[in-house]
Amino acid sequence: MKNAIGIILLILAATTYATEFHVATNGIDSNDGSPLAPLRTIQHAADLAQPGDTVTVHAGVYREQVNPPRGGDSDAKRITYQVAPGEKVTITGSEPVKNWIKVQGDIWKATLPNALFGRFNPYSDLIHGDWFDNNNRFHHTGAVYLNGEWMDEAKDMSEILKAPGSISLWFASVDIDTTRLFAVFRGLNPNEQNVEINVRRTVFTPSKVGINYITIRGFDLRDAATNWAPPTAGQIGLITAYWCKGWIIENNEISYSKCSGVSLGKYSDELDNKSASAEGYVGTIQRALANGWNKETVGSHIVRNNQIHHCEQTGIVGSLGCAFSTIEGNEIHDIHVRNLFGGAEMAGIKFHGAIDVIINHNHIYHCGNRGGIWLDWMAQGAQVTRNLIHDCNLCFFFEMQHGPILVANNLLLSDVAINSQGIAFAHNLFSGSMGINLGDGRVTPFQEAHSTKIVGMYPDKKGDSGDYRFYNNIFCERSDLSSIDKAALTSFAAGNIFLKGAKPSKFDKDTIVKPDCDSGVRLKEKPDGWYLSLTVEKSWCDAVKRAPVTTALLGNAKVSNCAFENPDGTPLKMDTDYLGKTRSATTPTPGPFENLGIGPLSIKVWQQ
Repeated sequence: MKNAIGIILLILAATTYATEFHVATNGIDSNDGSPLAPLRTIQHAADLAQPGDTVTVHAGVYREQVNPPRGGDSDAKRITYQVAPGEKVTITGSEPVKNWIKVQGDIWKATLPNALFGRFNPYSDLIHGDWFDNNNRFHHTGAVYLNGEWMDEAKDMSEILKAPGSISLWFASVDIDTTRLFAVFRGLNPNEQNVEINVRRTVFTPSKVGINYITIRGFDLRDAATNWAPPTAGQIGLITAYWCKGWIIENNEISYSKCSGVSLGKYSDELDNKSASAEGYVGTIQRALANGWNKETVGSHIVRNNQIHHCEQTGIVGSLGCAFSTIEGNEIHDIHVRNLFGGAEMAGIKFHGAIDVIINHNHIYHCGNRGGIWLDWMAQGAQVTRNLIHDCNLCFFFEMQHGPILVANNLLLSDVAINSQGIAFAHNLFSGSMGINLGDGRVTPFQEAHSTKIVGMYPDKKGDSGDYRFYNNIFCERSDLSSIDKAALTSFAAGNIFLKGAKPSKFDKDTIVKPDCDSGVRLKEKPDGWYLSLTVEKSWCDAVKRAPVTTALLGNAKVSNCAFENPDGTPLKMDTDYLGKTRSATTPTPGPFENLGIGPLSIKVWQQ
């Protein structure tokens, strides 16, 4: 009885002493942070907050870079940063600029003291790093925003002087004491507009690793001078879970990062940006393992229900630190659409080491380079499910994977590229091309099931493709599955449907091929959401018998010898569809939707 009373008293004490700090634009940092005496800065609240505490921020714009010095102790005792109910809070890395002077025509100049920037001036900070392509010019982490939208950086001053009538540009010149900004404002007086510039490198990022169990919820996070985030260097985003565990990033709008929006990535070390090769990345992994890359200390983040847009490298990036995480319910768009610089790391989501990562029910569109989702090395056990991906260069690109990986119940309305093995595709709708790389030659690792521990390196001398499973998918338009016929390893396919423009593989069994049947696949945005048009024939459902997709059906990936199963080790069972509807346990409907009906259908696939 005494022990029980003691436990109850400890729980009550923990509850009693948890503090809620309030922050408001009319506050003072010498206040106590109560509702009637709020603090002025989020940073000061972060300095005070202890595990279990909450920081509630009230309406307004906060121009600061939040560096949380500590995190929570556990998932149940985390530090939470949240917006006050019903209010809007913006945390921005930018500052307004007035006092523009007209030079000539639409060209204006602003002269700023370098003291404005402190020790970091984004107009002398060049974007650089492993696998970065500058397109034969300089690019800075600085940006100029006109009424909330960014302008393009000019290559040099001559571009400013010769800018076409429809183009708005800026260019910066930095000396010891001052930074001069030249900008083309078409028909506008910038002193009468909202013009802001990047000043801070990031918006919400700890400077130390191991700041665990933080929640950040409901904010408008924008305008950061982030640098290139390759997998071989410290990865800083507009918001960064910096080599730590258990963050929850939810219900935020995250936008206008010069490179990456959300980072779940790697720490920095002395070999940052000095390892741009397959061998160099193997060394990076080995050092990370020595630095605590395991499920107990790194990863297991949740990124959900965010709007992430207008980032020029990635919406969400993560090398190794993304492992065991869940990415769910996000809308990610307008990523790498300006094409001012290039490289090998652009996508809506770009992960290395996405072990047991779940990427579920996201809407990804208008993404350039490698497009929507790029899983690069060691996504063993990952599940990509119920995503709507369209108007991208690629829906996804799987590079140097050995499996198992599950891709199920997705609407894949752009092209697909695969340079991997051991992937199972089930109940998807494909309407783009299917590109398979038949040989690569790089030597890459695979792990124990549900672990970061490397158990082997695959010496891929004969080609790294094949060992695919395609079950119960719908292929239409340019989807040519015959590209897997010459892959190095045997594949398996059954229960698929091939409509006008699509072709089966030599592995296909129990297949329906209808070369004259137009799927009618179209995607349309309406005020309340996105709608998919699809024409369904009765014969699709009952002409052949289809098996439910389970761990028993999929078996083990050949190279890793790991089973297609859930991240917790339980057997996999595809018992729901894209909409969450229960699937038939005996004769599941092909494609992402279970038994929606026959004929021309209009299906709401994303809620605005």
